[in-house]
Amino acid sequence: MKVSEILKVKGNILYTVPPETGLLDAINLMTEKDIGSLVVMNNGSLVGLLTFREVMRAVHANQGSVGHGTVGEHMQRDVLTMSPDTDVNDIRRLMLERHARYVPVMDGKVLLGVMSFYDVAKSVLEAQNFENTLLKAYIRDWPAENNTEGVQ
Repeated sequence: MKVSEILKVKGNILYTVPPETGLLDAINLMTEKDIGSLVVMNNGSLVGLLTFREVMRAVHANQGSVGHGTVGEHMQRDVLTMSPDTDVNDIRRLMLERHARYVPVMDGKVLLGVMSFYDVAKSVLEAQNFENTLLKAYIRDWPAENNTEGVQ
């Protein structure tokens, strides 16, 4: 299964912010939209990613307060990305290796979506359930063997 197939099912709603967005404004957006990440774009290019992890680091650095910083000050800059042709098993491995919960999907310089660890797990579970259903149907409909040996 390819990432592009998961994106088709997931939908194409994207939330992005520029790096000069206030951190509190970004947190409010994430809360209102019930999302775990925001892609940070500057002049049409991906420049970072803000996730719950970066928010918690900012709160820790500000001794329990969000502070008055911007998204650009707190965002993750070294962002793992994937193409729509990436196989789900490859991205699953990469997400585990890099401890990445969210990965932007890029077609060249064009942002297509964000793949979350939840999206990957859900798609794998659905694929396994579909496979199991097919296998059970196959076994249930197994043709009876014609036992005619020795019959004359």
